[in-house]
Amino acid sequence: MIRKLTDCCSIEDIPGGDKKFRFSGRLDRKSVPAIIEAALKSMHANPPSKVTADLSGVSYLDDFGVLALERIREAAAESQASFALEGLGAKAKEILALFRFDERKKREAAKRRRKPGLMVGVGRATIDQLLDLRFQVAFVGSVLLCCLHLMLHPRSLRWEDTLESMKKTGADALPIVALIGFLLGLIMAFMSSVQLKQFGANIYVASLVALAMVRELGPIITAIIVAGRSGSAFASEIAAMKISDEVDALYTMGFDVTRFLVAPKIIAALLVVPILSIFANLFAILGGLTVGVLMLDLTAGAYMDQTFKSFTAFDFWFGLFKSAFFALVIAWMGCLRGFQARGGAEAVGKATTSAVVSSIFLIILWDSIFAVIIQYWG
Repeated sequence: MIRKLTDCCSIEDIPGGDKKFRFSGRLDRKSVPAIIEAALKSMHANPPSKVTADLSGVSYLDDFGVLALERIREAAAESQASFALEGLGAKAKEILALFRFDERKKREAAKRRRKPGLMVGVGRATIDQLLDLRFQVAFVGSVLLCCLHLMLHPRSLRWEDTLESMKKTGADALPIVALIGFLLGLIMAFMSSVQLKQFGANIYVASLVALAMVRELGPIITAIIVAGRSGSAFASEIAAMKISDEVDALYTMGFDVTRFLVAPKIIAALLVVPILSIFANLFAILGGLTVGVLMLDLTAGAYMDQTFKSFTAFDFWFGLFKSAFFALVIAWMGCLRGFQARGGAEAVGKATTSAVVSSIFLIILWDSIFAVIIQYWG
């Protein structure tokens, strides 16, 4: 039996609990609200087992018409009923494809799919971690082979790209590194002076700022800044090339992708991050000097003399070593996450976020390891 719901929609109740909506005319802003109200009311009053939408009589379909079909399909899903379209013309197919009607159906089915159990989730996570570890080992091997080749054939390095990476990683980051270093030295000097002032030990503010920055905070702060600026840039650049198949194109053309994309970034980071660390130390000492001269009645000469007495050459070179090691971690992790990108445009954001978070975690972890080694070594 066919019943008319609106001027543009009628419904046929098929034996067995099925319902067929027959649309005609124009499905636009004027007709759709009444269609949705009548169709949902009919389905809620008598839940169907199968819903079919017949568009053979439709002369015009726009986004409002797609909305009506979407609402009917959602109502069918709530009733555990299947949904199907029939009578689609070329124009209707084009409109539905434009609004990705079929993809929404797949996403809804994925949402309704039962979540895996605890053991399945643990197993899947374990397999993902093992695959990630295998990829990391392969990547490390590729980078080591590339470094060996560059040592034997230095001219094969892309020097222009290396210099450009040095500019982006080093020169462009110098203002923010200097500013944060200065403010950090200022804060440490001010906070330590509050306590040291009580004992007449103002001069030791210089020792605290210098030793803390040269051995620990200078390399760490510089590495975190570089991870946020350059590590994320490395990951996003390679990830964008990965998802657009540019990396596969380089493979096809016979290029060594590691030497072409990774080597310039790693070498640039190794060269400029220790220099940035030195600037961070200098500006931190300058910040401490500002507090010492303006607030603690110290002379600039006395402050600088105490600064140079507070750390040794070993502290200086150890700080540079840590900066170079952190630079290697940042460049390696940024490039690795970029090559691991899979999917569409959102994969670029995921790769960038993962590169920054992983780099900062490894920086803190390795700094802790170095601190323990130096403590027991000393």
